[in-house]
Amino acid sequence: MQEAIDFLSSKNSIFLEIIEKYGLPPIPRRPPGFETLVLLILEQQVSIDSAKTTFLKIKAFTTCNPENMAVLSDEEFRNLGVSRQKTRYIKVLAEAVLNKELDIESLASKSAKQVREELIKLKGIGNWTIDIYLMFCLEEPDLIPLGDIAVINTIKELLNIHDKQEMEIHAEQWSPYRSYATYLLWHYYLKKRNRTISY
Repeated sequence: MQEAIDFLSSKNSIFLEIIEKYGLPPIPRRPPGFETLVLLILEQQVSIDSAKTTFLKIKAFTTCNPENMAVLSDEEFRNLGVSRQKTRYIKVLAEAVLNKELDIESLASKSAKQVREELIKLKGIGNWTIDIYLMFCLEEPDLIPLGDIAVINTIKELLNIHDKQEMEIHAEQWSPYRSYATYLLWHYYLKKRNRTISY
């Protein structure tokens, strides 16, 4: 972590300013596996807190495993607060695991590129979901999820870069620690808004 912070601070003083103002960022960690992928699907385009509420409802109702998610009815999903679209995505994921099209456990031994190629095939799992899974579960150190609204808004605010492609080019100088840059940007975004989230 210190190595990453020293490197990033040498590239841009904003990282040092964030730490001086708000302290060190938490490093989000989640267990790899099916449950976390379901949670990430629920988190797409909604707040982490609201997704977590829905996720806990699912877990209180049944075990969140591929066998159960594949057979849960659309009505049961709806009663648990899951949209029709996300119900479909969760079922696609469950069926891929059950049909052995996806071996989630094997992802840990693959490169970030291989993990992306494998997961992107599944409807409902896009680059943002894959980025977060790689960062939180597989501890990938060098990713910046430019599908994340908080990251985009913070780069706009602190660096005055408004074009996504320009953001990507600018962030290349933060490699091989782009994930740590992301944790600092999230930290700034949440602290400035007095928000605390538990990953």
